[in-house]
Amino acid sequence: MALSKYERRERLRMRIRKTVEGTESRPRLAVFRSNKEIYAQIIDDVNGKTITAASSRDKDIDASNVNKVEAAKLVGKAIAEKAVKAGVETIAFDRGGYLYHGRVKSLAEGAREGGLKF
Repeated sequence: MALSKYERRERLRMRIRKTVEGTESRPRLAVFRSNKEIYAQIIDDVNGKTITAASSRDKDIDASNVNKVEAAKLVGKAIAEKAVKAGVETIAFDRGGYLYHGRVKSLAEGAREGGLKF
């Protein structure tokens, strides 16, 4: 029997999480994508703490009135800016079971432009 797209994504997400772990020196950049918005968090899994977060619902990004792919790039730049301010330079990218294209790829490119190293 075929899996639903949600079950398939959950399997992919778990497969990724087996290998990608966030530490204090190299935290994890986790991505969640809904139909309208995109969210990103930088997480230290060892201590169980979210270092910083950004989303397309933030006032400066929401007010920029751009399409979803461009908004994802702005979220990437915003999360990178916040991370650098918090002292994070290198991260492990967790695409959350989503394919690496479109909005997820755009967020990653924005984070790289903002100064994060993957």
